[in-house]
Amino acid sequence: MKRKTASEEKRDRESAVISIYKLSKKYKNKVALDELSLTVHRGEIFGLLGPNGSGKTTTINIMTGLLKPDSGYCQVFGKDSTGLDESIYSKIGVVFEEKNLYLRLTGYQNLGFFASLYGVGEDIINSLLEKYDLLEAAHRQVKTYSKGMRQRLLLCRALLNDPELLILDEPTDGLDPLSLKIIHNSLKELRAEGKTIFLSTHYMEEAERLCDRLAFLNKGRLVAINSPGELKESFGEDSSLNDIFIKLTNK
Repeated sequence: MKRKTASEEKRDRESAVISIYKLSKKYKNKVALDELSLTVHRGEIFGLLGPNGSGKTTTINIMTGLLKPDSGYCQVFGKDSTGLDESIYSKIGVVFEEKNLYLRLTGYQNLGFFASLYGVGEDIINSLLEKYDLLEAAHRQVKTYSKGMRQRLLLCRALLNDPELLILDEPTDGLDPLSLKIIHNSLKELRAEGKTIFLSTHYMEEAERLCDRLAFLNKGRLVAINSPGELKESFGEDSSLNDIFIKLTNK
């Protein structure tokens, strides 16, 4: 990978929302992350791509303080991820890979519970439900929701506190076309508002459509990082992101 200039490194420090340096993690004898280093800038959609088991979810779990690295560090808004406090968590919204909704409660009740923790009023809840096309289903139990509806509800929940940073782990996996369209349009709008979005995905078309920059992981190692256009240029103009993914991961 091309070495950064001094001015690029200075820009990274000044605009960094997430700074990861030589991050490593093992589970028993299995390497999950191997000296991963990357920076996510304010106001960009940053995509993390890789096959299953490449380290994407481990990266997010360390980033959000759920896991401690074996070595290296991850900083979020300048604070080490092993010691995040309320001042940092209040700036973050997360949709994890594991979908943790209260299925016996209604969609509105799910949001209402977390809204009460943030001190958020009904107007914000209703606005999010309307934006994500869930207003008509708001008073139904979540167990009656489709997968796409549940995912949209999780995104509503992540946005209740109006976060500066949104972290999404495979948010569109297996979704219907309507939910995909709603979520994709929403992410573009959030970027236009100046939000920073960290997106883990294995959908190449989605990554190319949404992301300003992409990082490819393979077996816990960073194997490429750049904008979609520059990645395609470096691998040949006729290369698709799918082609690049296959070359980088030997799939």
